[in-house]
Amino acid sequence: MASQKLLLLFLLFSAVSTKAVSLKKNQIHLSPTSSLAKLQAEKLIRGLNLFPKDVANTGIDVLAVGSSKIVEKQFSFPVLGAPGPSVQEFGHHAGYYKLPHANAARMFYFFFESRNSQNDPVVIWLTGGPGCSSELALFYENGPFHLAKNLSLLWNDYGWDKASNILFVDQPTGTGFSYTSDDNDIRHDENGVSNDLYDFLQAFFKQHPQYVNNDFYITGESYAGHYIPAFAVRVHQGNKAKEGIHVNLKGFAIGNGLTDPEIQYPAYPDYALNTSLITQSDYVSIKKMVPSCVKAIKSCGSDDGDACVDSYEICNNVFNQIMSIAGNVNYYDIRKQCEGSLCYDFSDVETFLNLKSVRDALGVGDIDFVSCSTIVYEAMIVDWMRNFEVGIPALLEDGIKVLIYAGEYDLICNWLGNSNWVHAMTWSGQKEFGAAPTIPFVVDGVEAGKLKSHGPLTFLKVHDAGHMVPMDQPKASLQMLQNWMQGKLATSDKAENVAPK
Repeated sequence: MASQKLLLLFLLFSAVSTKAVSLKKNQIHLSPTSSLAKLQAEKLIRGLNLFPKDVANTGIDVLAVGSSKIVEKQFSFPVLGAPGPSVQEFGHHAGYYKLPHANAARMFYFFFESRNSQNDPVVIWLTGGPGCSSELALFYENGPFHLAKNLSLLWNDYGWDKASNILFVDQPTGTGFSYTSDDNDIRHDENGVSNDLYDFLQAFFKQHPQYVNNDFYITGESYAGHYIPAFAVRVHQGNKAKEGIHVNLKGFAIGNGLTDPEIQYPAYPDYALNTSLITQSDYVSIKKMVPSCVKAIKSCGSDDGDACVDSYEICNNVFNQIMSIAGNVNYYDIRKQCEGSLCYDFSDVETFLNLKSVRDALGVGDIDFVSCSTIVYEAMIVDWMRNFEVGIPALLEDGIKVLIYAGEYDLICNWLGNSNWVHAMTWSGQKEFGAAPTIPFVVDGVEAGKLKSHGPLTFLKVHDAGHMVPMDQPKASLQMLQNWMQGKLATSDKAENVAPK
């Protein structure tokens, strides 16, 4: 089972096309490791039942030539199911933004006004991959709707738009409905990713000035454990430098993320042993592979380039060895078995978003929806083993709230590895955080998780959830978000259930 299994919320992607090979050759040098990654990515996408037609979105321009502004339209989908509000009661927007620091890139996004109050915080959600569309979360996790099997939409009673005004962004360029006709616009690192997101955010608030003073939070999962802290640092730097519009950044939350690989990869055999995926003798054998992985990650941090690509292969050998023993277990949720190559079925989102009627409603013209992009994934391989914990301590010192949460049954970005890096992080409150008590996270009088908190930092292990917490525990995830934004999460064992029922 594949060296790609490592991480990502939906990781990966489709078959090779002539166009893809051309794009790739112009973009990055392909090492044998990168070629192997593509093959493994193609296997993985079958496990999610996603088969995008293209390996990256290179659609023709749907915006006016030279436009650097947002082109946005309000739309409405027919939503079935009662009881429920009328979709016309809320502002649902879709748009494109021409990225100013790119040659031909257009970033696509959804924006849903809060079902509660316009004064609720503005939340942005970033799906991982790298290269998977945030529409996967929109329709299967925490968006306003769920997709029924007949492709009708049902209101999500626990959509995060019940507590926030929420953005779902297709990024990096080439993902989802975001596109470019220029190979040079494909991003390779978090500097490019975070600058594009910052430029978009500035344009969004200029387009929607009524939200400028609202609290702002960055959220996401999986490979977004890289995106989110990099983006938070960029926003905070922009605020300090008084660049453009001040963004009222209050915090960020990472769900089952990959943030500090040097600490998280060595946790694989420990988690696998603790959950009986491997035996003690297996554990001893696999642990012997860890030092070479750690050494390779350190080389990536100092040497960049090929060292980072090599570390990707070396470290994924640890994960692969566990999976070769565990067999057909679903590495996103070890309570489940994969049936054949199929571990989840997210195919309806591709079918729905490629309907002409839907594309017309969204204003995307003839552009196809690319659920996950192999080109984006491969381009970000050099970024994979970098440590993005390093920017977080300075944010904590400035009072930016940080929530790291993880479903307890996810192997690929498991709670243990995430807990380890959070506890190892050096900041002024490190000792106090380590000594803080672990308390229950309570939903409707029942323990839904265990959390630890000190100052602006909180870690939460969510019970009965895998990689995608909002999908597995929708009510708990909404209460988590709402309590956290209100500063009540650390007292949730005593607090009333404030999430809408």
